[in-house]
Amino acid sequence: MSFKIGDIVFVLDEDLSGEIIKVSGDIITIEDTNGFELHFSTSEIVKKEDNTLKREAFSNKSINQVVSEKTSEKRRTQPKIKPKERYQPTMEVDLHIHQLVKSERGMSSHDKKTLQLDTARHKLEFAMKKKIQKIVFIHGVGEGTLKLELQYLFGRYNNVKFYDADYRKYGQGATEVYILQSIKPNG
Repeated sequence: MSFKIGDIVFVLDEDLSGEIIKVSGDIITIEDTNGFELHFSTSEIVKKEDNTLKREAFSNKSINQVVSEKTSEKRRTQPKIKPKERYQPTMEVDLHIHQLVKSERGMSSHDKKTLQLDTARHKLEFAMKKKIQKIVFIHGVGEGTLKLELQYLFGRYNNVKFYDADYRKYGQGATEVYILQSIKPNG
Protein backbone atom coordinates (compact mmCIF):
# COMPACT_ATOMS: atom_id res chain seq x y z
CA MET A 1 0.00 0.00 0.00
CA SER A 2 1.38 3.40 -0.85
CA PHE A 3 1.11 6.34 1.52
CA LYS A 4 1.39 10.02 0.74
CA ILE A 5 1.38 13.27 2.69
CA GLY A 6 -2.16 14.27 3.62
CA ASP A 7 -3.53 10.70 3.90
CA ILE A 8 -5.53 9.95 7.04
CA VAL A 9 -4.32 6.72 8.72
CA PHE A 10 -5.16 4.51 11.67
CA VAL A 11 -2.53 2.81 13.84
CA LEU A 12 -3.14 -0.94 14.14
CA ASP A 13 -1.78 -1.56 17.64
CA GLU A 14 -3.18 1.52 19.32
CA ASP A 15 -6.28 3.68 19.39
CA LEU A 16 -4.63 6.38 17.30
CA SER A 17 -5.29 8.08 14.02
CA GLY A 18 -3.78 11.03 12.28
CA GLU A 19 -2.64 12.72 9.08
CA ILE A 20 0.60 11.79 7.33
CA ILE A 21 3.01 14.75 7.39
CA LYS A 22 6.19 12.98 6.24
CA VAL A 23 7.11 9.81 4.29
CA SER A 24 10.71 8.54 4.58
CA GLY A 25 10.94 5.13 2.91
CA ASP A 26 9.25 2.65 5.25
CA ILE A 27 8.85 5.18 8.10
CA ILE A 28 5.72 7.31 8.16
CA THR A 29 5.38 10.38 10.38
CA ILE A 30 1.84 11.28 11.37
CA GLU A 31 0.34 14.11 13.35
CA ASP A 32 -2.36 12.81 15.65
CA THR A 33 -5.54 14.63 16.64
CA ASN A 34 -3.72 16.18 19.62
CA GLY A 35 -0.99 17.64 17.44
CA PHE A 36 1.76 15.17 18.38
CA GLU A 37 4.15 13.86 15.74
CA LEU A 38 4.54 10.07 15.83
CA HIS A 39 6.65 7.70 13.71
CA PHE A 40 5.41 4.30 12.48
CA SER A 41 6.46 1.74 9.89
CA THR A 42 4.09 1.13 6.97
CA SER A 43 3.17 -2.27 8.43
CA GLU A 44 1.78 -0.61 11.58
CA ILE A 45 -0.74 1.70 9.91
CA VAL A 46 -3.68 1.48 7.51
CA LYS A 47 -5.07 4.21 5.30
CA LYS A 48 -8.57 5.60 5.85
CA GLU A 49 -10.60 5.98 2.67
CA ASP A 50 -14.05 7.48 2.48
CA ASN A 51 -14.61 7.24 6.26
CA THR A 52 -14.09 3.46 6.15
CA LEU A 53 -11.03 1.34 6.52
CA LYS A 54 -9.79 -0.02 3.24
CA ARG A 55 -10.58 -3.74 3.43
CA GLU A 56 -7.90 -4.71 0.90
CA ALA A 57 -5.29 -3.78 3.49
CA PHE A 58 -6.31 -6.89 5.45
CA SER A 59 -6.51 -10.45 4.34
CA ASN A 60 -8.02 -12.99 6.73
CA LYS A 61 -4.53 -14.26 7.38
CA SER A 62 -3.18 -10.87 8.40
CA ILE A 63 -6.17 -10.21 10.68
CA ASN A 64 -5.67 -13.61 12.30
CA GLN A 65 -1.96 -12.88 12.70
CA VAL A 66 -2.70 -9.56 14.39
CA VAL A 67 -5.27 -11.21 16.68
CA SER A 68 -2.90 -14.05 17.59
CA GLU A 69 -0.13 -11.58 18.39
CA LYS A 70 -2.46 -9.67 20.68
CA THR A 71 -3.87 -12.69 22.49
CA SER A 72 -1.10 -14.42 24.32
CA GLU A 73 -1.78 -17.60 26.23
CA LYS A 74 -1.96 -17.04 29.93
CA ARG A 75 0.50 -19.07 31.93
CA ARG A 76 -1.17 -21.65 34.07
CA THR A 77 -0.07 -21.35 37.62
CA GLN A 78 0.12 -24.40 39.82
CA PRO A 79 -1.49 -23.98 43.20
CA LYS A 80 1.10 -23.39 45.89
CA ILE A 81 1.54 -26.40 48.15
CA LYS A 82 3.05 -25.84 51.55
CA PRO A 83 6.00 -28.12 52.34
CA LYS A 84 4.08 -29.89 55.13
CA GLU A 85 1.11 -30.60 52.83
CA ARG A 86 3.35 -31.88 50.05
CA TYR A 87 4.28 -34.93 52.12
CA GLN A 88 0.86 -35.58 53.58
CA PRO A 89 -1.24 -38.30 51.96
CA THR A 90 -4.14 -36.90 50.04
CA MET A 91 -6.42 -39.87 50.68
CA GLU A 92 -7.02 -42.18 53.65
CA VAL A 93 -8.92 -45.45 53.42
CA ASP A 94 -9.90 -47.13 56.67
CA LEU A 95 -10.26 -50.87 56.01
CA HIS A 96 -11.53 -51.79 59.49
CA ILE A 97 -14.61 -53.91 58.85
CA HIS A 98 -16.88 -51.78 61.05
CA GLN A 99 -16.08 -48.81 58.75
CA LEU A 100 -17.15 -50.77 55.65
CA VAL A 101 -20.44 -52.37 56.73
CA LYS A 102 -23.25 -51.48 59.12
CA SER A 103 -23.24 -54.91 60.66
CA GLU A 104 -20.73 -57.71 60.29
CA ARG A 105 -23.25 -60.24 61.62
CA GLY A 106 -23.33 -63.35 59.48
CA MET A 107 -20.05 -62.58 57.71
CA SER A 108 -17.28 -65.15 57.79
CA SER A 109 -13.68 -64.00 58.23
CA HIS A 110 -13.14 -64.84 54.54
CA ASP A 111 -16.08 -62.58 53.55
CA LYS A 112 -14.66 -59.76 55.66
CA LYS A 113 -11.16 -60.07 54.19
CA THR A 114 -12.57 -60.25 50.63
CA LEU A 115 -14.61 -57.10 51.23
CA GLN A 116 -11.54 -55.31 52.65
CA LEU A 117 -9.35 -56.32 49.69
CA ASP A 118 -12.03 -55.42 47.14
CA THR A 119 -12.39 -52.02 48.82
CA ALA A 120 -8.62 -51.51 48.76
CA ARG A 121 -8.39 -52.45 45.07
CA HIS A 122 -11.36 -50.21 44.18
CA LYS A 123 -9.89 -47.22 46.07
CA LEU A 124 -6.43 -47.79 44.56
CA GLU A 125 -7.83 -47.85 41.01
CA PHE A 126 -9.99 -44.81 41.78
CA ALA A 127 -6.86 -42.94 42.93
CA MET A 128 -5.03 -43.96 39.75
CA LYS A 129 -7.86 -42.65 37.57
CA LYS A 130 -8.04 -39.40 39.51
CA LYS A 131 -4.23 -39.05 39.53
CA ILE A 132 -4.06 -39.04 43.33
CA GLN A 133 -0.47 -39.89 44.21
CA LYS A 134 -0.62 -40.94 47.85
CA ILE A 135 -3.06 -43.10 49.77
CA VAL A 136 -2.88 -44.48 53.28
CA PHE A 137 -4.67 -47.76 53.84
CA ILE A 138 -5.45 -48.17 57.53
CA HIS A 139 -5.66 -51.91 58.18
CA GLY A 140 -4.88 -52.23 61.87
CA VAL A 141 -2.34 -54.52 63.48
CA GLY A 142 -4.30 -57.71 64.27
CA GLU A 143 -2.65 -60.93 63.10
CA GLY A 144 -1.09 -59.19 60.10
CA THR A 145 -2.84 -61.25 57.41
CA LEU A 146 -4.67 -58.28 55.88
CA LYS A 147 -1.39 -56.37 55.69
CA LEU A 148 0.24 -59.28 53.85
CA GLU A 149 -2.70 -59.57 51.44
CA LEU A 150 -2.53 -55.81 50.76
CA GLN A 151 1.20 -56.04 50.05
CA TYR A 152 0.50 -58.86 47.60
CA LEU A 153 -2.23 -56.74 45.93
CA PHE A 154 0.00 -53.65 45.68
CA GLY A 155 2.87 -55.77 44.35
CA ARG A 156 0.75 -56.67 41.31
CA TYR A 157 0.96 -53.06 40.08
CA ASN A 158 4.21 -51.90 38.50
CA ASN A 159 3.33 -48.24 39.10
CA VAL A 160 2.91 -48.57 42.86
CA LYS A 161 5.40 -48.28 45.70
CA PHE A 162 4.26 -49.05 49.22
CA TYR A 163 5.73 -48.84 52.69
CA ASP A 164 4.68 -48.51 56.31
CA ALA A 165 2.82 -45.25 56.90
CA ASP A 166 4.02 -42.61 59.36
CA TYR A 167 4.33 -44.42 62.69
CA ARG A 168 3.69 -41.25 64.72
CA LYS A 169 0.32 -40.72 63.03
CA TYR A 170 -0.92 -44.27 62.33
CA GLY A 171 1.09 -46.61 64.53
CA GLN A 172 1.96 -49.96 62.93
CA GLY A 173 -1.45 -50.55 61.40
CA ALA A 174 -1.25 -48.59 58.14
CA THR A 175 0.44 -48.81 54.76
CA GLU A 176 1.18 -45.80 52.59
CA VAL A 177 0.95 -46.26 48.82
CA TYR A 178 2.68 -43.96 46.34
CA ILE A 179 1.33 -44.13 42.77
CA LEU A 180 3.72 -43.35 39.94
CA GLN A 181 1.70 -41.60 37.24
CA SER A 182 1.02 -42.77 33.64
CA ILE A 183 1.92 -46.46 33.94
CA LYS A 184 -0.67 -49.22 33.57
CA PRO A 185 -1.18 -52.06 36.12
CA ASN A 186 0.31 -55.55 35.51
CA GLY A 187 -2.64 -57.55 36.72
